[in-house]
Amino acid sequence: MTETGHKIRVAALYRFTPLEDRDVIRADLLSVCNAHGIKGTILLAPEGINGTIAGSNSGIDAVLDHIRALPGCTDIEVKFSAASEMPFYRMKVRLKREIVTMGEPDIDPVGNVGDYVAPADWNALIADPDTILIDTRNDYEVAVGTFENAIDPKTPSFRDFPAWFRDNREALLAGRDNPKIAMFCTGGIRCEKATALLKAEGLDAVYHLQGGILKYLETVAPEESRWNGECFVFDERVSVTHGLERGSHTLCRACRMPVSAADRASPYYVEGVSCPACYASRTAEQRRGYAERQRQSELAAARGVPHVGAELPDHD
Repeated sequence: MTETGHKIRVAALYRFTPLEDRDVIRADLLSVCNAHGIKGTILLAPEGINGTIAGSNSGIDAVLDHIRALPGCTDIEVKFSAASEMPFYRMKVRLKREIVTMGEPDIDPVGNVGDYVAPADWNALIADPDTILIDTRNDYEVAVGTFENAIDPKTPSFRDFPAWFRDNREALLAGRDNPKIAMFCTGGIRCEKATALLKAEGLDAVYHLQGGILKYLETVAPEESRWNGECFVFDERVSVTHGLERGSHTLCRACRMPVSAADRASPYYVEGVSCPACYASRTAEQRRGYAERQRQSELAAARGVPHVGAELPDHD
């Protein structure tokens, strides 16, 4: 329980900044998180820091104070939300080649990126018929919700985005030398890195939503919103709506895909075992294994302890 008695504070953060001595940073950061009962995942790479953590108000504040003391992180942007229960099972601080994997070593996400657009100004930009609006998230995220008239690249991973853009560049630009291109993602990190890619490809009028969809849903009134559906998040909440309230989606424990209310009404949906997205691709033996895992999870829940085997994996 937190100081409020009923809420867990969730903090999503990232910063593109050169980080050296990452082994030392990792050890110190993990120690601070553990000392304050914080759980979640933080990634460290030469290009910066990225993560989502949860815990008490005082614990989150202590960890953020520590992070803000890191090189280039003094004014790191943090997006806060609340959860009724802890959305993570453990604390992980991991070293990676990239804080969000694109696989483009020649781009510069620190010094050569597009322009931020505040949520309050986003509607005007994307309402312009000359603006090309691109959702940089994975296909299963887009299926949960997206902005009106956004282009869906239908990419299963952010690593596929560069190839998608290069393959479709001519059709996207439609003969225009430097059109306005606006991109967005959950928290801002992928669309910011995507702008670095487009800048490296010779485009200058490139924009990205500051704070991502989460900041937009937090600050823009529903009656003024151009967002349709819910926003998938990489924690046990699964999806959120305006005001960052928990959404209606759950998670299939077999394939880790979001499951809507309509999906749960399908005969292919069995909690913890299968959903319409994965039923045909799993064997009967696999489903028996998932059923046993679900049984163990329910037993753990009855005892009031977390079942770590059900933890969400890292995603790109």
